[in-house]
Amino acid sequence: MCAASLTFSGLLVTGLLAAQPAAAADPSGYQNVRINEVTSSGNDTVELYNGGSTAVSISGWKMADDGFSPQSFSPSASSIPAGGFVTFNSPKGLGDSDKLVIYTSGGTVVDRVDWATDRAKPAMARCGGDGTGAWVTATAAATFGSANAAGCPAGVPAASKVVVNEVGSDGSDTVELYNGGTSAVSIGSWKYVDGDTSHSAASVSSSSPSATSIPAGGYVTFNSAIGLGDNDSLFLVDGSGNTVDSASWATNGAKPSDERCATGFQTSANATFGAVNSCSGSTPGGGTGGGTGGGTGGGTTGQLLGGGGSLTSGCTPEAPGGTGSAPSGTQAWPGGLDVTVADNVCAFTTSTGPEGRDLSGLAFDPANPSVLWAAKNKNWLYKLVKSNGKWVPDATWSATGKQIRFAGGTGLPDAEGLTVGSNGHLYVTSERDNGNNTVPKDTVMEFDPTATGSTLTPLHQWDMTAQFPQLDTGSKDDANLGFEGVGFVPDSWLTANGWVNPLTGAAYNPANYPLHGGGLFFAGLEYDGTLHVYGLNSDGSFTTFGTVSTGKPGVMDVTYDAGTQRIVATCDNTCGETHTFLKVNASGAIVPDVTYTNPAVMPVDNLEGFALAPTSTCANGFREAVWSDDGIYGFGSGTSSYGHALYSGTFPC
Repeated sequence: MCAASLTFSGLLVTGLLAAQPAAAADPSGYQNVRINEVTSSGNDTVELYNGGSTAVSISGWKMADDGFSPQSFSPSASSIPAGGFVTFNSPKGLGDSDKLVIYTSGGTVVDRVDWATDRAKPAMARCGGDGTGAWVTATAAATFGSANAAGCPAGVPAASKVVVNEVGSDGSDTVELYNGGTSAVSIGSWKYVDGDTSHSAASVSSSSPSATSIPAGGYVTFNSAIGLGDNDSLFLVDGSGNTVDSASWATNGAKPSDERCATGFQTSANATFGAVNSCSGSTPGGGTGGGTGGGTGGGTTGQLLGGGGSLTSGCTPEAPGGTGSAPSGTQAWPGGLDVTVADNVCAFTTSTGPEGRDLSGLAFDPANPSVLWAAKNKNWLYKLVKSNGKWVPDATWSATGKQIRFAGGTGLPDAEGLTVGSNGHLYVTSERDNGNNTVPKDTVMEFDPTATGSTLTPLHQWDMTAQFPQLDTGSKDDANLGFEGVGFVPDSWLTANGWVNPLTGAAYNPANYPLHGGGLFFAGLEYDGTLHVYGLNSDGSFTTFGTVSTGKPGVMDVTYDAGTQRIVATCDNTCGETHTFLKVNASGAIVPDVTYTNPAVMPVDNLEGFALAPTSTCANGFREAVWSDDGIYGFGSGTSSYGHALYSGTFPC
């Protein structure tokens, strides 16, 4: 799913922009509304301030954080009076090292701010002037609903006194910065970007005329190298990646220029670049319509980046199908509310799947949790490692994945599910042979990941096709409803929890099955949502231990999670994007325990893969959760989720 990236001074910024709110006329004076105070100390409160001379309606406005998908919020009032405040509690939760973006009902960015770890506790606020003051993090006290001065320190960083003072989009696309501080500020490493989410940031020093510092009480002007248009914005960031200031304007608002005045940004009849602004009562750099300064202390920054067709030229996303409802009693996702794109765009194109789709099964390596294994339907396996916060193919294993075959080195397995056995080998399920896709071939194949070469053949292969005659109808659609996921469940968990062997009606005794290894394999059948339990023997035979009901109409992935001591059966949009955790009950049967939805910000797509990192990776009570999108559709064409396969979030330890 397609996340564009933007680099500010070496810091990689990734973001995900869902389909924007439906177009609507922006309310008069929206440019004068600014984020004024934020806290991430539990109640996650946000304060907006109107620095203009008239009230501004905020009806239908939305917010997003460092995840994606703008969310509606419930403000304390539907409009902000001139010089007044409105507060609301974030519907998504605000965390450490987070960001906040405010949109009008038409999807126009109003303001945004970023902060690093613990910088919004108890609050971060604009100090030295509501709506325009420099951002100061970790203020002494929160002052929501009133002026910020009471909670602000006496001094603010010198760089925070620099503001965007005037902007022109009339041909030359000129930007003027003003330094309201008492000392010069180096801006040689600073960058800027406009409101076009496909643009990369440009450096101030490389623009014309070049500028590397701005004197106290002085100006710097330069012509934008990325162009400035109607209904646009300009965001200024320092060399550490902190948002310093911003300006937004409506159609024709910056022609000949838009300048900072005492009552906010106003269209000027005459541009005054390099001099005091022409508006009555203004002072250079003053006024209340100004910047969107970033919290001190770094962290990534940048706008939520959109994608569009240019980002997906190497692959062809596929819209989801088969959307259904979640099971009764489904609970909300218990982990973090934020989710980010976790791969590069079109990262999994291959010679047999140039469309880049169909990344399905996922499994963390229990012996090395920095490794994530992935199965691609068109008979490929990937070893993924983290790089700059994304999961990328491990070039030391194969930068382009390794192709797999059925036993004998023939055929094209429709690889769907994947798990890691107690011997460290990969066990992969296939629904059919893609070379003959109307005929089911429900198999489990064992591969040695240390084997050399670009093509892997199974050490063992177990064929269960005969158990599912309902899939053998001559229809490729029916043949495609077989083994969609598989999870290895250790014998130790089954015996410790008193699982009753369905074959004997007595407690399961692994010693009765000497060739099966250290556990059993639970294969998920997409056809009806059942789990089929197998002992896979080293002589190529297998033992069938019956079926387990998940209570859902389909299963797309299966995993055993040692952290929760549960088997997890995942279903995509067919079952409302849910994960059912199964336990052994008092009677010794494996039954559903609890079902969770995905985080609310995620798209409703064919999310077929799911993996939870081992608890050894836990930090601050959470560990990583990863999803894969079989169709890389995201929120649809034109969004930065379009063309990507992996999402990353958090789950409790």
